[in-house]
This record gives sequence, C-alpha cells and structure tokens, in this order.
Amino acid sequence: MTDKVSIVIVSHSSEVAKGAADMVRQMVGDDVAIASCGGNSEGGLGTDVAAIMQAIDAVWSPKGVAVLVDLGGAETNSEMAIELLGPDKAKQIVICNAPVVEGAVMAATEAAGGSDLEAVRQTAEDFKA
Repeated sequence: MTDKVSIVIVSHSSEVAKGAADMVRQMVGDDVAIASCGGNSEGGLGTDVAAIMQAIDAVWSPKGVAVLVDLGGAETNSEMAIELLGPDKAKQIVICNAPVVEGAVMAATEAAGGSDLEAVRQTAEDFKA
C-alpha cells in the first residue's frame, strides 16, 4: 500500500505493458507504485480480467489507482475488473483516456507530487491534445 495514487498499465501485449512500466519507473523513479499486465491467460495477445484485478490489488492505494489501457478490449476488461473489485475500491479507480506511455509518464509524475486521483487522471488525459 502506498500514500500516493498508483498506476496500472494494461496492454494486449505483455511486452508492451512491461516496457511502458519500466519506462515510467526510469523516468519517475520508485515514488509511485506501478503495475502492468498484458496478454491473455494463454500467453497470447489480449487482456485478462483476473490479471488486471491482480495488478490493481498489487499496487492498491487508498489515494486511488489510475489505469491506462492500449485498446478497446483492454478498457472493457479493465472496467469489468474494477466492477468485480467491488464498489468500495471501484470508486477509487479511474481509467484514463490517454496514450499508454505518455499518459502513464504524466500520470506518474503528477502522482509523485502527491496529487489526488482526479488531478492524476486529468494530467494524463490533458496530454493527449
């Protein structure tokens, strides 16, 4: 558990998800908890609701979790995962409508400064312009 907003990166590719998370860590440091998940349960392209739930739980923060996704299926499965985590956690999780890599870097930078979940989401989403 952390005292800052955490970040989860969800991609259809495990390599893309891991690479984006590694890049964020290198640019922002370890002040913000970051998890990633990608690929389906068989190791191919896709996303997995259970893996998304595990990623969110791994970095859970009472300050919230910002989720960044690469494609529509990742967003749909992230929404399902959030719903399955229950209403208490769900209200502290947002899916950012932002580019995965750039949005994650901006979100983590904002989170590192101690901003709340809404400010982190807004910073990630403002970058897409």
